[in-house]
This record gives sequence, structure tokens and C-alpha cells, in this order.
Amino acid sequence: MSVSIVNTLLEKTASFSMEETLAFLASEYEGKVVFSTSFGQEDQVITALIAKNDLAINIFTLDTGRLFQETYDVFHKTQKKYKKDIKVYFPEAAAVEKLLEEKGPNSFYDSVENRKECCFIRKVAPLTKALKGNAIWITGLRAEQSENRNSLDLFEYDAHFDIIKFNPLLKWTLEDVQNYIDDNNVPQNALHKQGFVSIGCAPCTRAISEGEDIRAGRWWWESSHKECGLHQK
Repeated sequence: MSVSIVNTLLEKTASFSMEETLAFLASEYEGKVVFSTSFGQEDQVITALIAKNDLAINIFTLDTGRLFQETYDVFHKTQKKYKKDIKVYFPEAAAVEKLLEEKGPNSFYDSVENRKECCFIRKVAPLTKALKGNAIWITGLRAEQSENRNSLDLFEYDAHFDIIKFNPLLKWTLEDVQNYIDDNNVPQNALHKQGFVSIGCAPCTRAISEGEDIRAGRWWWESSHKECGLHQK
């Protein structure tokens, strides 16, 4: 059933622009379309498009408790500019307290398993709550962000969260994203001008050097696939 829905959406929107597709989804799945933002460059483009077209798409973010101040700054600027409500989901306090009591505040540096445990508590569990009961999840994923994402389609079924994902910027380059931000005066995280391309939690993100992979600044001490569980690709 889910595969047929994905194929139907791909067919129905084949000739649509990105904005037309967003409007179609908001109408077709009224009240059940959500967009998750981390206030990165890609997400800021999508927020701007939703606001510009006054689309009935609910925007939410995950506050892990370990974000950069610069992320909160762009969060604030985004709310002020677009006058859009952005629902915030926090991790369960009891789960965070237990993790810190048993393993300390920096256990994620010790092993991939520990890091994924922290990501699950701070990101995946809140995301599960945010997506529950919705039909379409809009993301800012781009194919060139990592090898894992090269095989993505515009519409995909996410079996883990039992939801259809729409990746509107899939074929965009980083240059396309930056040009849209510059041309439309879209607020962006100040860290992007300091070599930070992919921005997550402060302890787990660093700037990258010229020539490094876009995801190299995330969990740089690992040789893993550089994913936290929010997206399997």
C-alpha cells in the first residue's frame, strides 16, 4: 500500500514545481503534513517557501538540549521574519537524567553505541512523537549530502516511522541552496560562514576544511555512516 502511495504521488506531481507540490500535499493531506527543521540552510529554504505561499504545513523542531547558541539565534530570527509557529519537541527529562547519571554528559565520545543511544534519546524518540498521526514528512535532505543519500527519491516510504517522506531539495546543490538564501534574504545560521555545513549538537559538530566531505564535521571521531537515526539514508 505504501509503495503504491509513493508511486501515485510521484506520478501526480511529476509536472509540478516544488511549490506546487508543497501546496498539493497541504491540500491532499490536510492537517497531516509536517516539516522538521533544524534551521540549517536547506531547512531555511523550505521554511521560506512554506511561509511565502502561506501553506498549511506544520513546522516543528527538535531541541536536544545541546544545540549551539547560533542555532537558537536563527530560530528566533526565523520566527520573527515569517511569523510562523514552530512547535518544539524536547527529549524526555527522565531519560536524559538517567543517561547522564549512569554514563556522564559526554558518553557519546566513547563508542558508536553510546553515541547512538544519546541520539535516540535526544532526537529519535522526540521525532517519533512529532511524526505520530501524520501522513507526510517533509525533509531538507539532498542527494549530494552523503553517499547514503544518493539513492533517495523525491517521495519515499519510511518504514521505521511509518510515514511518506518528501525530499523537495533532493536534486539541489549546496550552491543552489545558498543562492536562494542570498536572493531571498533568508535568515541563516552564522556558523555556516565559519565552515560549518551540517550543523547538529554542539559537542558533535565541527567546521570542515576545503575539500572535506559535507558530513565530515558530524561525529568526526567516528568512521560510521554519519547518521543519527532520524534518517536511515
